Amino acid sequence: MKRLMKMLAILTILAGLFLREPPVLAEDHSLPASMKSNLATEIDQRAAIVESKVIAWRRDIHQNPELGNREVRTAKLVADHLRSLGLEVQTGVAHTGVVGLLRGEKPGPVVALRADMDALPVAEEVNIPFASKVKSTYNGQEVGVMHACGHDTHTAILMGVAEILSGLKPQLQGSVKFIFQPAEEGPPTGEEGGAALMIKQGVLENPKPDAIFGLHVTSSIETGKIAYRSGPLLASGDMLHLGVRGQQTHGAAPWRGIDPIVVASQIVLGLQTIESRQVDVTKEPSIITIGSIHGGVRFNIIPDSVEMDGTIRTYDEEMRSDIHQRIKTTAEMIAKSAGASAEVKIDKMYSVTINHAGLTEQAVPTLIKAAGGENANVGPKLTASEDFSEYQKKIPGFFFFIGVTPKGTDVSKAASNHSPRFFVDESGLLLGVRSLAHLTVDYMAMKETKPLP
Repeated sequence: MKRLMKMLAILTILAGLFLREPPVLAEDHSLPASMKSNLATEIDQRAAIVESKVIAWRRDIHQNPELGNREVRTAKLVADHLRSLGLEVQTGVAHTGVVGLLRGEKPGPVVALRADMDALPVAEEVNIPFASKVKSTYNGQEVGVMHACGHDTHTAILMGVAEILSGLKPQLQGSVKFIFQPAEEGPPTGEEGGAALMIKQGVLENPKPDAIFGLHVTSSIETGKIAYRSGPLLASGDMLHLGVRGQQTHGAAPWRGIDPIVVASQIVLGLQTIESRQVDVTKEPSIITIGSIHGGVRFNIIPDSVEMDGTIRTYDEEMRSDIHQRIKTTAEMIAKSAGASAEVKIDKMYSVTINHAGLTEQAVPTLIKAAGGENANVGPKLTASEDFSEYQKKIPGFFFFIGVTPKGTDVSKAASNHSPRFFVDESGLLLGVRSLAHLTVDYMAMKETKPLP
């Protein structure tokens, strides 16, 4: 009997060892890496949990859009959330910008993540329950206001990423700087703003990020897909103003004056020869577009002057400077040949968005992991512009696109960004959250083993 009792006791002990609850590894940060939960899996689990919050934030921001340098309500929403997560928060950067700093408990690099917060002067035409009814003043005019470019989704996505990564603070091999930026679409006339002002006010200092990541939603890609590209991705965007001065006269006697309308017409055609005959089209594409021409008040009066406005898009800084000089020479010489004069003014607004080659190479496997190999692909160059390029001038940066057009939809017929009918499939936001979170932790892990070239 004693022997039997002894055996039963031993069996009881063994059963207890096999049947007891396993330890919660995530709470024991002293355990070896081999025994810890998979960080990638934990990110995806946390992302799934926060998805409903991201959608709710997006709808709230969408219904309450604010123009550049006026994102007061949005900034408060962001700042309150970051503070609730225990982050170090700075507000009022570049007027309404918010910066949150999450310091991981392990040493490592500083990763910056950027989202833009401003809306556009567009009256919404999308039939959704949370459509914007907001009106505001833009350059002296009353306008409708809408998140027609998707910045509401960018802000909500980054708020979700901040929640995920703050929950992983004990496991983070470095720190994360969350940059919520105003006025990406450009500040109001007469004001500074956007990425340039944030940098000027020290957003890339104390601590200085080793790399920066950003994303943009687009209707030109199906939900669940990602597009990326190494090197030039988005064009520079410059504003061109041309003033042509002639000499007013009667329309029946043009020889008694100098016709600036004819001169302006010749300049418009002459500018196109820069693209077709003067620059090396095999190096990079470029665009010169005249979007508005104003001159004259009556059918039989040749006016004194004509004013023209347009845009210049390039993918190479050297070509950019060269084209600017050619525009000036072409306009001035054509005008001079007719006895008129031309004044050329070019405002540099956005630089070329250039993805760092080494950072892109490191990021691609992460994007494939997040979206699936068949859903993460090299995309084309786009002639749109982004002030994310300002950060890339200072530190290595990587910018990519995620699709928000419902699967099965012909993306060529989907309303484009900046349209009053721009529609976001909110099921695509989860991929944005997961992508940025994975890019952050993967970069941190790789920084020590594979530094950027």
